[in-house]
Parts: sequence; structure tokens; C-alpha cells
Amino acid sequence: MAAAALLAGSMPSDAQTMIGKSNIQLQSDCMTPEALWAMGRIGGCAASPDGKKIAYQVGYYSVKENKGHQMLYVMDADGKNRRQLTQTAKSETDVAWIDGGKRLAFLCDGQLFTENPDGTDRKQVSNSKSDIEGFRFSPDGKKVILIKSLPYYGSIKKNPSDLPKTTGMVITDLNYRHWDHYVTTMAHPFVADVASDGSIGEGKDILQGEQYECPTAPFGGIEQLAWSPDSKSIAYTCRKKQGVDYATSTDTDIFLYDLATGKTRNLCKTGASLPKSDPTKTMKYQAIDSEKYKDENVGYDVNPKFSPDGGYVAWQSMARDGYESDRNRLCVYNLATGEKKYVTESFDSNVDDFCWANDSKTLYFLGCWHACVMVYQTNLQGKVMQLTDGWYDFGSVQMLGSTKNLLVTRHSMSHPDDIFVVSPAKKEKQSQVRQLTDENAHIFTQLEMGKVQQRWVKTTDGKDMLVWIILPPHFDANKKYPTLLYCEGGPQSPVSQFWSYRWNFQIMAAHGYVVVAPNRRGLPGFGSEWNEEISGDWTGQCMNDYLSAIDDAAQNLPFVDKDRMGAVGASFGGFSVYYLAGHHNKRFKCFIAHDGAFNLESMYTDTEEAWFSNWEYDDAFWNKDMTDNARRTYENSPHKTVDNWDTPILCIHGEKDYRINYNQGMGAFNAARMKGIPAELLLFPDENHWVLKPQNGILWQRTFFEWLDRWLKK
Repeated sequence: MAAAALLAGSMPSDAQTMIGKSNIQLQSDCMTPEALWAMGRIGGCAASPDGKKIAYQVGYYSVKENKGHQMLYVMDADGKNRRQLTQTAKSETDVAWIDGGKRLAFLCDGQLFTENPDGTDRKQVSNSKSDIEGFRFSPDGKKVILIKSLPYYGSIKKNPSDLPKTTGMVITDLNYRHWDHYVTTMAHPFVADVASDGSIGEGKDILQGEQYECPTAPFGGIEQLAWSPDSKSIAYTCRKKQGVDYATSTDTDIFLYDLATGKTRNLCKTGASLPKSDPTKTMKYQAIDSEKYKDENVGYDVNPKFSPDGGYVAWQSMARDGYESDRNRLCVYNLATGEKKYVTESFDSNVDDFCWANDSKTLYFLGCWHACVMVYQTNLQGKVMQLTDGWYDFGSVQMLGSTKNLLVTRHSMSHPDDIFVVSPAKKEKQSQVRQLTDENAHIFTQLEMGKVQQRWVKTTDGKDMLVWIILPPHFDANKKYPTLLYCEGGPQSPVSQFWSYRWNFQIMAAHGYVVVAPNRRGLPGFGSEWNEEISGDWTGQCMNDYLSAIDDAAQNLPFVDKDRMGAVGASFGGFSVYYLAGHHNKRFKCFIAHDGAFNLESMYTDTEEAWFSNWEYDDAFWNKDMTDNARRTYENSPHKTVDNWDTPILCIHGEKDYRINYNQGMGAFNAARMKGIPAELLLFPDENHWVLKPQNGILWQRTFFEWLDRWLKK
């Protein structure tokens, strides 16, 4: 197979078509779409309680089969004695250690299984009527949380029983669809007893009678729930809102459920009566986000974790309602006193992941600064110290069992995730980092990677902006190369040392392009002021920053061919491309926009998370008293400057994208063709805001580079 080898040999007959690690032989030393899809993708990992072994998940994909397969492995904590656990054609996920490290638990085909760490004595321990989507065993091993979905009719009515084949839906309120699906079910956590033989039953719904989701859609998982060390209570994340209130608010809270009494209390709220908000206006100017309610935790509060001694619960917390990209702080709640303390206030960026140290006095967290995600530590007094250094992104962090070391994943623009161990040092940036896995060594030994450089560029308002420059493999400084301006999405996602299997800088470089990737206004890692400048100003300084970056490259980098430049981007990056198409003053020879907003008036009511448009635009487009920012936003919508379009453009969109609906891409394409501009539309009926299926991914890459080559390599 081009993307993944077939495993056979000693496996049972039902595993003969199992997708496993590729033995791909590349035809050249430059990255290809097929090479990207041949790579194993490391997922979750878990350390045994004693820290001596690590279980982890790897996903493999087959372009020919057009599907993926998730497999489990176990290895010693030094990376040795790696053993494959998965022996069937079915995916196995969410591996966890149970019984004090004697056994492993995992999900397969919607049910819970256990087995010994050597792969023997595999047992199915659940027979749930509905699929189990996540699980977490209690510390004493006597109970387990099971995530299962229930029918939900809060926004879409139940159809009459005598019309079983109807496809119609009677919709009564907002939140009737989310991300890529219609909301006809809702996830709930159940608590089940673990019998003496290890089997578990259906369990008790701890949100019984409550029409709210837990974990929260669309990306929440078992990390949004936690057991107390004494196994007597559960902390969970929930946004207890419905309909319009749900769609216009980001106010999730942390709740504490007592197993003995069945009672629940909100750790975020004081009990004060909160004001009603106008769903057609940004929360930033409404009472809910005023100083008066700062102690009510009205923004996102997610991912609770108990301290090992049971005295505290920590979680990630945003201060303001309606603002998905507010600074993510680390909140520590004292269970004895009810005091909340924010222990990362000296770090003016986001807490991306965190864990407690075994001493219950220290917390480790991941955060982005100057476009790299590093490991940090803080104590209960809020003293923050950076532990690691370099041009990398750490992707997850947890304790390596009972040791003092950390188990992490790490990637960069030049390499996907692998598993590492960090030994925290007492001095800033001096921690030792040891690599345990090298999942794709068999591919990377065949590849020549492009060099990554860092530039600081002056913006039009005199600020310094970090810009990544990615050079083609076998770079020759005496040549001139076609060059791409990369426009980041979000709009507040960092252009850090990220690795993507679609928007991959190394594959762009491998096709002979220099990539210019600016950390423009609106990106985290450069302080809150820099990060927040974009809200209400989508077409102002951030667009000037894009142009500053590409103009600097064209004028000061002799290998950049200023006559062969293109601009590409997705989501807000796609919006940026549509905007630049009407304002670039002949800089670019072609554009590519993926899942971008084209008509902001339409986007305001099209998107399923209305709080996003409210915060970013300030107002509904019909409000007569809209703010100046709102008026400027709508007046500068890309669709209003199509009369200036004169450059070939490729539009890409997924029809199941409910964040930015596909009519946006179709509108841009139709406008370009009606103007007589060369244009193509790559439409995926079965993809959402991302492209997830292997053959769709290959088509995406081929179409992307065919378009660029057509206009930039003449």
C-alpha cells in the first residue's frame, strides 16, 4: 500500500486487513502527500502508577482503504521493550492503567475492555446498550465514569412515531447543530460499579433529568471530568444553558458531585443573580462582563484536576463570557475554604494543558511564548518558571507516575509528535528532555527537510513581529523561489512550532516554495494587548501585519521572487485571503482560501456558535445602534470589494462545516467566475471545518499544489 503496510503473520484472521506502520519507500527525498499520510500519529499516552511503563496510542492511515486504524503499544519508561498490544482489525483507543498498574483498560467498538500489560487475558467488561465514548476509573478501582450519549429534543423535535422514514426536522431553538452534526443526542456521564470479576453495568446518570451536555461539544472529552483521590466525588465541566443562551455564551462551570448524597455544587459561582444579556450584542460591553461579576467565573472553566492530597481542584479558566480566546488562566480552588486563586497571572499567555506534581504544591503547565509552546511550573503562590527551551511545541503534560519526571509529547514544524520525558530542573530553562519514541524514523531518514528561520519584522505601527521563514529542501541562496504568505486561522491561534497533516509547512517547502508565516496581531504568545487587538478589527492592523511580513521578505530576502507570490490560509486565514484579494495592490499572483468567511453579514447568522460573531463583530448587522467597530467590520466584509478582485483564486470548503458554512466558499467562487477571474472550487460534501478522510486529504494536497504551480511556476 502507498500509505500503510498490511500486517499479517501471527495475527488472527480478522486482523489480516489491519492498517499498521508503513514500510513506504519514497521516490525522492522531498515530502509528498503520500508520505504525510503514511506517518503514524501518536495520540494519548499514560504512565503506570509506578512510572516504570508507558502505554500509548498511534493512528495509522491507508489511502487505498480510505480509513484509519488506532493501535495501542506499551514500552518501558526509558523507551525500550516496545510491544504492540492491538491484535485485531478494530481500533483501540483511550488506554489507561487500572488495578494499581496490573492491567490496562481501553475502548474498542464502543465497549470497555481490559487486558494485562503484556497483551494477555483480554476481556470485554462492558455490554453497554449505547456506545461508551470515554471512561475514567476511580482511584480505588471500585467505580468508573462512562460517557454515553442520550437522545436530546431540546432544539429539534422528536418526529412522530408513525413516520419512521421521514428526514424532516422541526427546529425550535438555536444549538440545533454543532460543528458537523445536528444536535439530536447529548453526552452524559454515568457512574457504574466495578464488580469483583471486573465487569461493569450501565451505571447511574449523574446529570439525570438535566438537559445539558457533559463533556461539552464539540471537542470535550474525559479530561473534563476528574475523580477526587478518595473516590467520593467527581468534578465535571458543564455549560448549563440551552438554545439561544447556549449559542451566545461561553460560560461553562466546574461542578462537584458527591457520590454518597447525589448532590452537586457549583465551584465557580457564588450564588449571585446574574444579569440577562442581549443575544445580538457582544458581551464585552454588557453587565455580565463587568467588574461586578468578576468572581462568578462567567467565561470558559474547563478540565478540573484534583491535587494528589485532595485539598485542591485546579482548572483552566477564562474571565469573560462570550470570548473563546480570552487568556486561559490556571485557577486553584481550596476545597476547605472555597478560596479561588489564579497562579499563572505573571504569565501573559494561555495555559494550554497542566498537571499537578505529586507533592500537591507545584503545578506544571504548557504555554505559548514567542511562538513556541514550552513547559512551565508554578507554585500555589503564583511563582512561574520556564522549564524547557527551544523551537518546539509541547502538546501534552502529565506526571510520569509516582516519579518527579514529566511525561510529555512534543512536535515542531519539522517533525510530528513523539513521546518525551522531562526532568524538571531548579534553574530556568535547564530541564533535561529525553526522547522515548521515534515513530516515523523510517520515513524521516528518507527525507530532506527545509530549514526553519526566525525573523523579527517592523510593523506599520512600529512594533516588532516574529515571522517564521521556511526554506525549500536543498535550498540555494543564489536562486529565486516562489513564495507563499501563510495566513493563520483562529483568529487567535498561534503560528507556533505546530505540525499539521494538511497545512504543513514542510510539504509546501518540499514543493519548492519559501513560506512566510507571520505571528500577526491577534495571536497569543506576545502578551494580551497583542492578542486582543484583532477583536473588532479584522481588517485593520492584522492585515497590515500580513503585508509587512510579505513586503519585508520581498524586499530584504534576495531568494524571494517578488513576482511569484501567493497567499494561502484557512478559517480566519481564508477570510484574510478573501480580504487581501480586494486589497493586495498586485502583490500576489494567486490565492487559496479554505473554509473562509466571505460575507460577514451572512456569517453572523450562519455560524452555530453565535457568541463568536458577537465578540468579534460587536453587533448583529441589523442593530441600528451598532458600535463603530461593528460598522467598520461589516463595511469591510470581503464580499463588498469583489469589484477589486483581479487574481486567480482557489476556494475550498466542506459542506458539513457548520462553523463557517459552505455557502461562504461557494459565494466567493461564484463571484470570481462571474467576474471572469480564473477560479476553482474544491467542495467536500462529507468534510467539516477540517479534512479528515485520507483520499480527501490527498485530493486536497494535489489540488492545492496544482493550483500554486499553475500560477507561480510559469
